[in-house]
Amino acid sequence: MSDPRGSQNRFVLIGLVGASVIAALVVAGVLRSFPREPEPYTVIGFNPMTADDVSDQFFLVAPEMLTAVYEAFNETGEAEIYDSLARVAAEEALEALYLERVGAMAGGGLNPSEEADQEIHTMEMIRIDNRRDGETFTWDARWRVVGTVGHTTHLHVRGNIYAAILTLEPVDGSWRFTDFELTDVDRAEAGQFVPADDNE
Repeated sequence: MSDPRGSQNRFVLIGLVGASVIAALVVAGVLRSFPREPEPYTVIGFNPMTADDVSDQFFLVAPEMLTAVYEAFNETGEAEIYDSLARVAAEEALEALYLERVGAMAGGGLNPSEEADQEIHTMEMIRIDNRRDGETFTWDARWRVVGTVGHTTHLHVRGNIYAAILTLEPVDGSWRFTDFELTDVDRAEAGQFVPADDNE
């Protein structure tokens, strides 16, 4: 003869397990109903920023990040160039910028070699339009760069204006350019000659 108390205990146990499952599902549903706290990511020159912060201050973030790119371009060692660029660029943007700097900025740009090296003096933002898709930003930007290419006896001043489509996303906990599509280069201000002795 079966023990009725054993059956009752089994029913109680099953009931408790079922109640626990239902409670867990309810809690999970409630937690999902609350909006997730925006994630802040590090960004060069600023305190960590959420996507909302970047959207509010993109006109300040963009020139700071582009300045960091040109500071990396002022480096002369390949490892230093790469490491400096990696602070603000990743994926295709990092590769493209690194190869451009190390290879040569051809066609009137700044061309590093043993006899000549470059120095970027100023970077000025002319225009920037911001588009956002979640945590991905697309910036249609135009800016001016003034720098010099130095030789043994003279310097050439470069005052190029660049336009590019820039993509900014969080990568490994930091805001970085992931695409850097150059769309136009205006070299109308390039080519001024300055004797090197005047700049010592």
